[in-house]
Amino acid sequence: MEKVNIAQHFSMLQETWSSTVVGELNDAAIKLEKLQGELAWQQNDQKDELFFIVHGRLLMMYHERNIWVEAGEFIVVPKSVAYKLFIPNGVCQVLTIEPQKAVALKRCS
Repeated sequence: MEKVNIAQHFSMLQETWSSTVVGELNDAAIKLEKLQGELAWQQNDQKDELFFIVHGRLLMMYHERNIWVEAGEFIVVPKSVAYKLFIPNGVCQVLTIEPQKAVALKRCS
C-alpha cells in the first residue's frame, strides 16, 4: 500500500506514445501514457477503455461524431466501437485502466 505520484511517473516517460503500468486494481492495470499527434483508427473487441486526461486535451473521434476531452475529464470507449485519437497541440498525459491480461508492458518501480 503505497501512494503513486503521477507527475513523477509522467516525468520518467521520455517518448510520446509510450506508457508504463503504475498500479493494479483487482484484475486491471493502471497505466500512464504520453500521447501526441494522431493515432490511426482502432477498435478493441475484447474490452472497454477508459481515458482520463491528466494534462492537455484530446479529440476522441468516432465515425458518428467527435468529442473534446479536457484535463480533469474522462471518456469510456465501449468495446467494439471504432475510434481515433487526435492531440493537436503539445503532449497529452492520460491515465488508462484496462484488464491486466491486455497489458504487455514493462512495469515501473
